[in-house]
Amino acid sequence: MAGLAAAFGSGAMSNSVAEIERTDALFVIGSNTTENHPVFALRMKKAVRNGAKLIVADPRKIPLVKFAHLWLRHKPGTDIALINSIMHVILEEDLEDKDFITERTTDFETFKKNLKSYTPEYGEKITGVPREDIIEAARIYGTAKNAGIYYTMGITQHSMGTNNVFSLANLAMLTGNLGKESAGVNPLRGQNNVQGCCDMGCSPNVFPGYQSVTDPEIRMKFEDVWGKSLPDKIGLTATEMIHSMKDGSLKGMYVMGENPVMSDPNTQHTLEAFQNLDFLVVQDIFLSETAALADVVLPAASFAEKDGTFTNSERRVQLVRKAVSSPGQAKNDLWIINNLMNRMGFNHVFESIRALGFKVPDETRSNNNFITPEQAFMEAGLLWQGIRGMTYQRLKGDGLQWPCPTQNHPGTPYLFKDTFPIGKAAFRSIVPTESNELPDNDYPFILTTGRILFQYHTGTMSRKSKALEAVAPESFVELNEEDAVEMEISDAEKVTVTSRRGSITLKAKVGERVGKGVLFIPFHYTEASANKLTNNALDPISKIAEAKVCAVKLEKVTR
Repeated sequence: MAGLAAAFGSGAMSNSVAEIERTDALFVIGSNTTENHPVFALRMKKAVRNGAKLIVADPRKIPLVKFAHLWLRHKPGTDIALINSIMHVILEEDLEDKDFITERTTDFETFKKNLKSYTPEYGEKITGVPREDIIEAARIYGTAKNAGIYYTMGITQHSMGTNNVFSLANLAMLTGNLGKESAGVNPLRGQNNVQGCCDMGCSPNVFPGYQSVTDPEIRMKFEDVWGKSLPDKIGLTATEMIHSMKDGSLKGMYVMGENPVMSDPNTQHTLEAFQNLDFLVVQDIFLSETAALADVVLPAASFAEKDGTFTNSERRVQLVRKAVSSPGQAKNDLWIINNLMNRMGFNHVFESIRALGFKVPDETRSNNNFITPEQAFMEAGLLWQGIRGMTYQRLKGDGLQWPCPTQNHPGTPYLFKDTFPIGKAAFRSIVPTESNELPDNDYPFILTTGRILFQYHTGTMSRKSKALEAVAPESFVELNEEDAVEMEISDAEKVTVTSRRGSITLKAKVGERVGKGVLFIPFHYTEASANKLTNNALDPISKIAEAKVCAVKLEKVTR
């Protein structure tokens, strides 16, 4: 999407958390916000109390539905058809922002023609959402002075996940809900400091600050500071690495703070890939399922045991200060990286720090150079203008939101106020595609996965809490009561769920949270891992795996 693709390349919220309370309309799609982002959900509930109208689009009756003016229960994998139908109504009822479209976008006429066939009736046929609800959603969102879109991996973890995001960007542009307060397109980050990792270049196509590795001028800038020639080719994504490990072309892996053996779809495929490695290093605070496979485990420090900066979903950079000492032999990540780099002979990285006027301390027993967290941050600012105006002194207190290019800049609460990074943003005509794997006679149910309030990610930390385990000790599969009656399955009865990739046994949870023909399983539990079942088919653009839709069968356990 030309300009807008670059604008959202960071995956960060375009707007701020506090602005949610002042929004006139909220469109939450693919996000179980109350359970996965409870602080955001509190702001959303307050916005509703302040008079905002809330639209929730989700195949499950998530807790946030209780506060919604409108719930759109669409079939898993039909997000694009739903969004296109909403935009069709906005155009038919003349609710688009003509000035914004003219002044700040391109390719509108082609985009408009593409939406002609996406009538509410067509949308109902594809998504299962009644036409009247599609029309009402369009009117709520299209007439609001400020409307914000909020989404998570329920949108992205699909074989068409990138196009799902493009569609949401189209909707925001169509109504002029970008570049102003209490609006925008806002992906909510799923884990602490995911945003900071992306900011610092933990993606295979960019250097820190989302600067392309294929751009010669950008690459030369980094080479001049780092004193080494750098690759000009885009590397592998995490999901592509799994395939390369499996086929033997990738021989070694260094995993930090990640548990892909549990979190990646198609667990058996992932496990076989890791077992095919010649050498595996895992750096983590607990011995995860992935660390148990490692040749070397580097015990790391938790967030409370180190200094540095974290960046949250709204692009806010905040200071982290060491509160307690690490147990045993655990060391903070930067200490480990410093030692590795020095032992590998990469002392040249300190030249850029000296150029900034910092003294490089000599603080190890072997008299090797160590870079401090503050020095690393200043080096990042030297190379990325977006945080150049930030210093540790300025970050004390509430922190600052990037872009913050100069020492007197106050930070940026919302993006794109006057322009997009490369001028006008282009509408993209998106045509829906089907999920990679849909139900059939052998596997008649759609399985979708997600998180619950009382466990966190793969359970590496939360399942060590006696209090949390007391509340949510085991996995379950949600199924609709109509399906339960037809299959003579009672609530809490043991069932087996099977896909083309594996099988797990767990308790049934019968109710109305999922629609007929749909199952939901949380992915936190290693003894009944949902990702033994899920599909590792990839989005062709982002290479994210389709964890949210796969075909399964359900059977009673009779023994």
